[in-house]
Amino acid sequence: MNVSAAPTTSTLKGFARFFLYVRKVFAMMGAVIQGFYLVYFYRLYKDPNNPANTRYVQYFCRKLCKVFNIEIRVHGEIPRTPALWVSNHISWLDVAVLGSGARVFFLAKAEIEKWPLIGKLAKGGGTLFIQRGSGDSVKIREQITNFLKQDSPVLFFPEATTSDGTKIKKVHGRLLGAAIEARRPVQICLICYVNQRGELDTVAPYIGEISFAKHVQNVLEMPQVTAHLMALPAIDSAGHTVESLTQAVQLKMTEGLAQLQAKVLQHPAE
Repeated sequence: MNVSAAPTTSTLKGFARFFLYVRKVFAMMGAVIQGFYLVYFYRLYKDPNNPANTRYVQYFCRKLCKVFNIEIRVHGEIPRTPALWVSNHISWLDVAVLGSGARVFFLAKAEIEKWPLIGKLAKGGGTLFIQRGSGDSVKIREQITNFLKQDSPVLFFPEATTSDGTKIKKVHGRLLGAAIEARRPVQICLICYVNQRGELDTVAPYIGEISFAKHVQNVLEMPQVTAHLMALPAIDSAGHTVESLTQAVQLKMTEGLAQLQAKVLQHPAE
């Protein structure tokens, strides 16, 4: 009589990983549903860009970070003064992480507003959609200026693309002109993803040729990661030109990230 072999340890571990992944997928879906509940129960969609709504955005972002097994650790205090916020850009996770620590609105391409489900949630939650076309940054800057004048704190990623988190790429400063025109400061907030070995995490960065779906899967399967956040002293935009403000932001972001890494990494990046 043939007797079936007992499941191997690797098979059991595989089943465990699968069920953990499924549980996280359902948790992610639950967070999205809860996001819609916030939008419609509190009627955020009636006045989506009201600065008071940022507390709901923050709550939703914190829920997402729990789903993705990301612990948020803030160094110092995160200011609440209306400003044009900028941050280094490592992953699509940055929105959830930064939104957990700072009460801000995010910029997004206008096309995202048309996305099924996510588009409606983003719009109802106060995402600021900007039109991109023919390289016309003037219209985008005007939109941001109007938001800032209404004391809506807006955050964008001036590197314009993601990195592995080791250093700051070139800062593209055209949109910083909105801070000058609105007479608002520029607030830098830096982010650093650290794994359980005290090293820069390699799963969280969304770089290379990996598809978005595959990266989401990798994130759902990754061990706990700590996202460190640190806000720098705000830069007064008064007296600056776009060029000088861009140079100041580039310098402060570079120095600040090195400072943050020296504080949180066992072996800071060279």
